[in-house]
Amino acid sequence: MITSDREPRKARSSSRQASAGARISLADAMRSAVEQLSELLGRVPESVSAVKPTDEGWEADVEVVELERIPETTSVMASYQVVLDPEGKLLAYKRGRRYTRAQVDRTDRR
Repeated sequence: MITSDREPRKARSSSRQASAGARISLADAMRSAVEQLSELLGRVPESVSAVKPTDEGWEADVEVVELERIPETTSVMASYQVVLDPEGKLLAYKRGRRYTRAQVDRTDRR
């Protein structure tokens, strides 16, 4: 069982939300992805590593602690791909890669 001293934030209605049919801002899309994924997973995401507009709305990559360990550098993280409609409503999400917090992406430099 995964436990955390952090509690998921409740999704809040925001005056920043777009009017019906309008696209929300990038910052609001980030907040929306975090809030809705938090509600579904029961964990507060650590960060948003990417957000981009699409023809259908928004896509975001959200980093979440899946298993807290001591030391923190050994905690297991997961990257979730989140799909939002133009108004910021969650349409889909998928867990992508899992990794330890201390893991660094390596690129082959030649």
